[in-house]
Amino acid sequence: MNKYIKSHFEPDGGRVEKAARNEWTGYVPLYEHLVGANMIYEITGNRPYDMYASDDPAESGEGYAQYWNYWKSLGYDSSSMEFGFNGILPGSGALGNHIKGVIGDRGDFERYPWGELTDMYYEKHTPHIRRFLDARPAGMGAVGGVGNGVFEAVQDLVGYVDLCYMRGDDEELYADMFNAVGDAMYRVWDRFLNEYAGEFCVFRFGDDLGFKNQTLISPDDIRRRVVPHYKRIIDRVHSCGKPFLLHSCGNLTEVMDDLIGTAGIDAKHSNEDQIMSFVDMAKTYGGRIGNFGGIDVDPLCNLDEKGVKEYVRDQLDGVKGMGGIAYGSGNSIPDYIPPANYLAMIEAVREWRGDAVR
Repeated sequence: MNKYIKSHFEPDGGRVEKAARNEWTGYVPLYEHLVGANMIYEITGNRPYDMYASDDPAESGEGYAQYWNYWKSLGYDSSSMEFGFNGILPGSGALGNHIKGVIGDRGDFERYPWGELTDMYYEKHTPHIRRFLDARPAGMGAVGGVGNGVFEAVQDLVGYVDLCYMRGDDEELYADMFNAVGDAMYRVWDRFLNEYAGEFCVFRFGDDLGFKNQTLISPDDIRRRVVPHYKRIIDRVHSCGKPFLLHSCGNLTEVMDDLIGTAGIDAKHSNEDQIMSFVDMAKTYGGRIGNFGGIDVDPLCNLDEKGVKEYVRDQLDGVKGMGGIAYGSGNSIPDYIPPANYLAMIEAVREWRGDAVR
């Protein structure tokens, strides 16, 4: 497709950091959590995901360079990248691959190599973290860090359904799972921040806590089992002088005060119109946190290009001045979204802020 949007755009990761700190600027930065591999190929003709996963340092480095250049070419001030925690967990996959969980009882829990996870993480990811950061174009900011959140990691080891059974059958083991995962994640984050704090403009992880109607576990369990571990990590991020962005899908209305007031998130990403529109989200929370997101994936799929642009302009007019705003999809850009609609969304944002030139 090779449909780049060209301009005299000069990226500045500080704009995204300001949005995460809930500072309004008339220049609304673009932001995405993820963009599908085929979408990037349709737009650029490149497949950076395949390249940067390579064990060959030169090929991997070129893949990261292509990845960064994709974001820059479309007018983004930052690139999103998380280096996953779940992927290093021995026996994981109950969440991502829908297999039987590796931890089902106290014996499984006691045998699990909790103390080895930090070394496993850095053995796998260190070369890729370095290549990603070394490929960064001048001015651009990195958003991300250690991928996956506490709830996702617990699910990946136990499985969601079996976790619910564990809650009823052995509440002590249920609590110990969250504590062991939270402790292991904190150790990984602590080292990550020791080594890379100065090289990211915003730190984040994704941890989907809910669905359309409610949270996936009780709000009280989120407060007791999840939020304290978020707080430890976020406090550590704040000790480095950086803001923290939480990506979490679902209806989190009952726990938002806990995520903001107790855990200490600086910004939140993900919105769905059936739960709360982006404008309403900014009205509700814009006095306390930055709001990242925007157009629901459904209209992004089903409107035409003109409709997408009208939708985006209306939303941007509706959130103007309501704290820090970074705009994009309400979730991510999967490959089934029409590329023309995705590009129309980007054009509308850039026209609204005054820097779009074909």
